Amino acid sequence: MQIGVVGLGRAFTLMLPTFLHDSRVKLVGAADPIAAARAQFESDFGAPGHASVEALCADPAVEALYIASPHQFHAEHVCLAASSGKHVLVEKPMALSLEECTRMIEATRRAGVHLIVGHSHSFNLPIRRTRELIDSGIYGNVRMITAMNFTDFLYRPRRPEELDTAAGGGVIHSQATHQMDIVRLLGGGRVRSVRAHTGSWDPLRPTEGAYSALLGFENGAFASATYSGYGHYDSDELMDHIGEMGQRKNEADYGAARQRLQQAATPAQEADLKAARNYGGSLYRPGTALPDRLAHQHFGQVIVSCEKADLRPGASGIAIYGDHQKTFEPLPAPRIARSEVIDELHEALVNDRPAVHSGEWARATTAVCLALLESARSQRDCHPLFQVSHRPGE
Repeated sequence: MQIGVVGLGRAFTLMLPTFLHDSRVKLVGAADPIAAARAQFESDFGAPGHASVEALCADPAVEALYIASPHQFHAEHVCLAASSGKHVLVEKPMALSLEECTRMIEATRRAGVHLIVGHSHSFNLPIRRTRELIDSGIYGNVRMITAMNFTDFLYRPRRPEELDTAAGGGVIHSQATHQMDIVRLLGGGRVRSVRAHTGSWDPLRPTEGAYSALLGFENGAFASATYSGYGHYDSDELMDHIGEMGQRKNEADYGAARQRLQQAATPAQEADLKAARNYGGSLYRPGTALPDRLAHQHFGQVIVSCEKADLRPGASGIAIYGDHQKTFEPLPAPRIARSEVIDELHEALVNDRPAVHSGEWARATTAVCLALLESARSQRDCHPLFQVSHRPGE
């Protein structure tokens, strides 16, 4: 699959090891407004770096676009890709409004190209395998899901718009998308109601940094989902000190995000600090080698309470708490992180199979995230639109 990249920022650096080590992928071009990033790409891949998305779309070598531009540009760039006949893998969140999501879906339908939204952590093998165990019927129906994640998200270097909710900033669009995607996949997909509270507790970072939500599903299941990005408690303690990217964490690094941020006295300096660490920046260090020991990526603790057992997916397998005994189903360590994303893209592009993480699926997740924001504002239950099953086509 010959892929062009739109946006050579943080999301791209997280997907880069996957692209490099999966033989099904060849990076053939990129677009980014930063000249240093384009130069780095041209040096690394011997492929053109363009200053505009339009120029990348015009390249006949590009079969599909991986769109990792800032959130607010996703709709524009997906529609542009579709009008050029390119298949699309667009980063989460799909978009900032349901209207944008629908426009993206319609544009790709008209063009006859595939649209997949990810990476989100519902791609992760432990989550997918937990869904398979649920579908087997061995443990009965899902009754309750409990999800929790505490990170330092809000204190990583940010551009000003990343601290502006209206521009897609804060933890709802960037982080709740992961958690709601996971909860929806495990709960069956169709969320009937959302009741939520959000926290915005730091006036210097005036956006949502935390939330707690209660979701009700059409099938009668319910879920509680809690997230904090305020950089105090680290819930990776519950994941055997395995970080979100599957890496072993050093407990001595506690507080590193806040300490690093002290280097930036102004928003402009903070934006420069982020840019310096991005692809092609002055502090960029390639992290493309495969680690000797890699666990599965995760998004905090998740417990699925079924009629006959509780299922807890983790970084190395699934713990199953039955009526009379606890068992553990180990999963092989990933050879390549996020290969599940390439699996789904390959099945769509090469075998023309419907994607789980389609535009329709991602629009439903966006609807839940927007309902979370609206419920917190209105202090009422909200009922998200466009909900679909976890099974494509149902």
